[in-house]
This record gives sequence, structure tokens and C-alpha cells, in this order.
Amino acid sequence: MNMQIDSEYRPDAVVVGGGIAGLQSALDLADQGLKVLIVERQPSIGGHMIALSKVYPTLDCASCITTPKMSAAAHHENITILTNTEVKAIKSADGMHRVELLQKPTYVNFDKCIGCRQCEYACDSEYPDPFERGLGTVRAIAVPFTNAIPQKAILDAEHCGTCGTCARVCPTDAIEYDQQPRSLTIRTDAVIVASGFLLNDIHLKPQYNAHRNKNIIDSLTLERLLAPHGPYGRVLRPSDGKIPTSVAFVQCAGSRDESIGVPYCSRVCCMYAIKQAMLLSGSLPLADITIYYMDIRAFGKGYEQFYQNAKAMGINFARGKVARIEPVSSGDLSLHVESTEDALNPLQEHRHDLVVLAQGMIPGWNPTVDTPVTCASDGFVETPMLTAPTITNAPGIFVAGAAAGPKDIVDTIAEAGAAAMQVSQYLFQKRSPVLVG
Repeated sequence: MNMQIDSEYRPDAVVVGGGIAGLQSALDLADQGLKVLIVERQPSIGGHMIALSKVYPTLDCASCITTPKMSAAAHHENITILTNTEVKAIKSADGMHRVELLQKPTYVNFDKCIGCRQCEYACDSEYPDPFERGLGTVRAIAVPFTNAIPQKAILDAEHCGTCGTCARVCPTDAIEYDQQPRSLTIRTDAVIVASGFLLNDIHLKPQYNAHRNKNIIDSLTLERLLAPHGPYGRVLRPSDGKIPTSVAFVQCAGSRDESIGVPYCSRVCCMYAIKQAMLLSGSLPLADITIYYMDIRAFGKGYEQFYQNAKAMGINFARGKVARIEPVSSGDLSLHVESTEDALNPLQEHRHDLVVLAQGMIPGWNPTVDTPVTCASDGFVETPMLTAPTITNAPGIFVAGAAAGPKDIVDTIAEAGAAAMQVSQYLFQKRSPVLVG
């Protein structure tokens, strides 16, 4: 895995994003003998999927699926990976694309770093761990997480105490305090935008009071609590470490709401809430678990049965809209609900000690980046051809996964393979002479 390249490097394709979509696209192209550059803005490839506990509807281990693909990409002779790197612009001319990149400093020479973690063990400065969604802490210089790729330490300059301890203990003299951001431009024939998604701000709805109570969390935070390699090793309430006895899932907390600018359905929220509720039921068999929903959208193969299995396990499904959430004593929460099931008692109040908000998916692709790619009104990359969901308006630039709209892992992987095939066909047509006869 080459992480130090220059502008003379010329891959056949650049894949923007090192999540499951980007990895699958890159591997499919590299296996055809094409040279691929993966550009990832985070310190490690793997995207959101590497932080998940399990996947639905099979409840397979998410890391067991993602880690082999991460490793395969890192060791593939035709794949180069740049982490901590942002795309600033994609400019197209004469059938070529100039991808302008900014590689952020890590203050560690990756060619020298052997991943021994001696710097991490010696560091005294800590801050909230971004991989663990702020639960637990991480040292100011550390390998991002246990199964991160690359397994290289990164120094966070904002939280570094500049004591010099890490440089003194490093056995390979890999610490470089004077590193600067590095700009480079890569010329390539094709680009795949696989920039994934973000969750919208948990504070978008002030009536839910997430800013007033640590026990109101988003779905990705619960994934880390559920993960066996998570911050606590078990499910505990963030505010006080209490084992939850009553957990509420509030659906459509960040989607299907024009007042917060997300009028669309994020597709995956119903299913991941059901998955998380089932996993919680296994971890906390005595806990009461309720999912407050407007509609259950179980659209995929086996999803309806998955939903029915959850009901059979004793998970409560309450049809109605949560109007507001009020913190009460001892960190508990009072949910004011408009029930659409109980006509005699439509306005209800229920008390829980942990609440999970289903935040909506918003684009990971930054629409302000200077590119010829058109984004739709919702900010996701526009795909003008309904029969070809990986094609954009710009020739030679393709899209895969959640960059084009909310979707689950199954559809993301399928689209990633389709995008790789589109790139392969595009390059063949571009490079092959026209056959006459």
C-alpha cells in the first residue's frame, strides 16, 4: 500500500471514498488489472461499516465482512490508498480528469512508522475518541482504532501537549512535528464518487432536547455501545454508566421532515432500529424496548420476516409520532407521543432511561467541491438515467453507494460492482480502436 505518491502517478481510475462502496469498486477494477487510487478523508479506510456491530437481516458481524476487504485493498498490487486526504476539485478536459487533492498532515512519517504504538502508550494527553462517537478517550497520538488500515499512528495537533515524549520513545524516528499539508493533482481516465453519507445533526430538532441529556443518542453511537469491541464492552447509559432498563427508538427523527430540510425517507432507519432492538434484547434481556414509528418500511429480501421476528421476541412497536422529549430526574426521559393506534387516548407520555434517535442520511459528498458532477436538490449526486444508477451527467465520472442517495449495504455493494463495470466498459471503449467491418 503506497501512501506517498506524486503528481506523476497516473492511475486508470480514482475512487473517492474508502468505505464499503469504494473498496468494492476498487477491488473489482484492480482484479481486472487496472491501477486504482483510493482517496479517503478519514485516517482509515472502512467507512461507517467498520464501526457497526452487526448487519441485518442476517446479523453477521460487520467487521468480519469489512476487514477482509480493507486488507485485500491494502495489499493489492494495483491499489494505492491515500488516507487523511480531501478532494478539492475534479476538472475534466479532453477526456481526462484532473483530481486536485489536499493531504492533511499526520505528523508521522508513514514510511517509517511500524505501528508499534509505543508513542500511544507513552502519551499523557487524551481527548474524546471520535471513532467511539465521543464515548471514551483516545491519546493525542494513536492508531485510529484496533483494526484500522493503515495501522499507523496519527498525531492530533489540536490536543497534543507538545511535550516531545512520542518523539523520544519512537524506535524509528517517525515523528515529524513540522509536517505541512500537501497538495497534489492526479490525472486519471475515470472517477468513481463513493463518498458515502453522514448523519444529520442530532440537535436539528430542539424539541427533542438532545443538547440537555447525554442519554439521547444517535444510531451510530448505539452501534458502538453494541459492538463487542466498543468503548465499554457492554451497553451502558452514557450519562452515568447505568444499565438501561427501558429503551426507546424514535423513528423519522431526522428524515421525512421538511422543517429540517430532509423531506425524504432515509430507507435504512426502520431496519437498523429493528436490528439494534434485537441486539439490545439479547444484551439486556430484562429491558423493555419500544420502537416509536410512523411506518415500517421493510422493503428488501427477508426484511419483513426480520420485522416479524422482532415482534415475536417481545419488542414493542408503537405507531405514533414523538412530539417532544423532556429530561426528568435521574437522567431519565419523558416522551410525549401522539398515538395513531389509540383513538381514545391519542396523547400519551412514556418514560424511558435511554432514547435512540433515527437521524437521517445526508450526503457525504460535498456539493461545493469544484466538479462537473451535478447534485440533486437533496445534495446527493444526481443520476440522470433511471436504468443506469451509477452514471452521472459528466462523462467518465461515475457514482456508487450512498453518494447517490440513501441505501443499505446490500444495494451499496451491488451498485459498487455496477460502477466498476461501467468504468471498465468506459475505459475499453475509450482505449480500443473503432472496429470497421
